[in-house]
Amino acid sequence: MVDTLGVAVVGFGWMGRVHTQAYARLPHHYPDLPLRPELVTVAEEVPGRAEEAAARFGFATATRDWREVAADPRIKAVSVTAPNFLHREIGVAMAEAGKHLWIEKPVGLTAADARAVADAAARAGVHSAVGFNYRNAPAVEAARDLVAAGEIGTVTHVRIRLFSDYAAHPQGALTWRYERDRGGSGVLGDLASHGADLARFLLGDIAALTADTAVFVPERARPTGATAGHTLATGEVGPVENEDYVNCLLRFASGARGVLEACRVSVGEQNNYGFEVHGTRGAVFWDFRRMGELRVSRGTAYQDQPVATVHVGPGDGEFGAFQPGAANAMGYDDLKVVEAYRFLRSIAEDTPYGATLDDAVRSAAVLDAMVRSADSGSWVDVTPEG
Repeated sequence: MVDTLGVAVVGFGWMGRVHTQAYARLPHHYPDLPLRPELVTVAEEVPGRAEEAAARFGFATATRDWREVAADPRIKAVSVTAPNFLHREIGVAMAEAGKHLWIEKPVGLTAADARAVADAAARAGVHSAVGFNYRNAPAVEAARDLVAAGEIGTVTHVRIRLFSDYAAHPQGALTWRYERDRGGSGVLGDLASHGADLARFLLGDIAALTADTAVFVPERARPTGATAGHTLATGEVGPVENEDYVNCLLRFASGARGVLEACRVSVGEQNNYGFEVHGTRGAVFWDFRRMGELRVSRGTAYQDQPVATVHVGPGDGEFGAFQPGAANAMGYDDLKVVEAYRFLRSIAEDTPYGATLDDAVRSAAVLDAMVRSADSGSWVDVTPEG
């Protein structure tokens, strides 16, 4: 028997659309899931955008006021895909209203914000999911299993990169994303939050770090109207208040070392995300742009040891829900379908699956430590308290 679950999406930019499409695709990929999402309400403050989304995707109602979502008894689960500065207020309100919560990273501007939402969800007894989508790639899960099984020996060091050109154009609009009060810590929240989660997912907790940050495009033009995505503008110029770039050295609780580097203004780089994990007997490499592949070196040669390309298949992660055989490609949106599945499975089975608000708090604590280190120029400890 399949039950319906009333869902809402709050904030309908690109990510709101991705969440909506993920809900719609769940019956296609997971027909045995005992919950089927019903699109009840879309909330977006930009005039006309919610109505357009409702007509296009089939929401029953549209509103400009997210508070109507919190008050609606038809809605049992909510996707929060609004700008970062609204995450805490909306997330806490939805949890207190008894709504299960699928919220995008970085869950607010600081670890305190993420913790406030996590605490509200815990008090209310609702389930959560957080948009750390890259950990959902079957190859990433296969890499984690390989590392945990000791296939590359004891991990010695890791390098994680997240390079993008989405903010590289000097006429890119000065949206909320570049303001400290509304966007938080720039590329740290946008990209390094994913890096911090991948680091923990693969290798465990980060104990200490030292970070350096920079702003390479110091001024941008203010947009003259509502924006979506990374648009260009020619209005009044204002300052960029948060980081374009971060480079961070990591010390893991296990004793491993690492480098995490992220940049949003890397000309010539389009979603160049990935990692290299090295151990005493081998290594494993992953590149998001070749999402279904791992490059693996393992054995006892140590020197001149070859690297093989491995294509993940139906036995790895959730690959089998999308493709019948290895080397068939999955895409970014598929990772969000996996995320939606694990969110609804958590609700159906009353057991957490996938990334949760606890993971968001730990990632945010790493970001807070990066900010402190960049300000002080020294190594700092990473604690769950941020």
